[in-house]
Amino acid sequence: MTAGTRLAAMAMAVAVSAAACDQRPIVTLRYAHMSPLDSVAGMQAEYFARRARELSEGRLVVEVFPASVLGDTAEQLAMARDGVIDIHHTTAGALASLVEGFTVLDAPYRVSDPERLSRIVDLGSPLMTRLGDELRHGAGLRVLYTFYFGTRHLSFDGPALSPFDLRGAPIRANPYPIYELAVATLGGVPTPVDWNRIQAALATGAARGQENPIETIYSSELQRWQSHLMLTGHIVGAEIVVMNERSWSLLPRREREALAEAAAEAGRWASAETSAMEAARLEALKSLGMRVIGEADGLRLDLFKARAERFLTATYGERLAPYFALMDESR
Repeated sequence: MTAGTRLAAMAMAVAVSAAACDQRPIVTLRYAHMSPLDSVAGMQAEYFARRARELSEGRLVVEVFPASVLGDTAEQLAMARDGVIDIHHTTAGALASLVEGFTVLDAPYRVSDPERLSRIVDLGSPLMTRLGDELRHGAGLRVLYTFYFGTRHLSFDGPALSPFDLRGAPIRANPYPIYELAVATLGGVPTPVDWNRIQAALATGAARGQENPIETIYSSELQRWQSHLMLTGHIVGAEIVVMNERSWSLLPRREREALAEAAAEAGRWASAETSAMEAARLEALKSLGMRVIGEADGLRLDLFKARAERFLTATYGERLAPYFALMDESR
């Protein structure tokens, strides 16, 4: 064997040895959520899972369990906290059940538009830095990424131009305090119903209305029970994707980096997709017979906003003031 042949053989042996050392085990992560598969929130979970696998060269497998197949919203959040599942997306109001400061992100009429929201929920913003620390230390959950979930509006079985038009009407509320407050702000009687039972509540009349983003109303076909959509725009909301902290800590460094990159991509994709879809979905709801009412049609946003401020002050007082101050730093 010549010297050159020996060197080539040695180089091949080193390469084979390095490849053998790089055979790290495949990690499977469980991601459960409540969103329909064909909604933006549902599609972004699949996007995230695909990119995590690609960026990790197949070492990360994210199994997605959509549409509340593993339980209702509260149950899934508890499973993520306890490590039964690894990843879950939910609203800020739901996370407020673990860290009250998350309430400010879904406080009615406190965020004006998606662009401002994106600055506020950026993981490096002053508010999200504090909330992320509190969530990790208090509940064992890490904020993995966020995305624009849409602007929430009121739907009802008739026109409602002011809070007075909803007096005494049961309105479905996501069963967390800030959403019950939002419904009261709109003038209705908060009727807590988990997402996976909302269609039954509207169909039976247990709730006469509800509030959600346009894309959610469309993808869940709520226009079948709701004749009117009021463009109240009371919450410009983000969906927050959280991961069990222990699951994160057990990942090898390269898998963490791949997961973080997939998370950032999925958040950008979902935010852009939601923004692009809102106008089209609104037109689609109109074509399906839903009557859309805005300020030009007599909707009294001034009354809704004034009522929201009174209700927030009466309910939370100064408890949330430090969090609102951090939110204002992200203008």
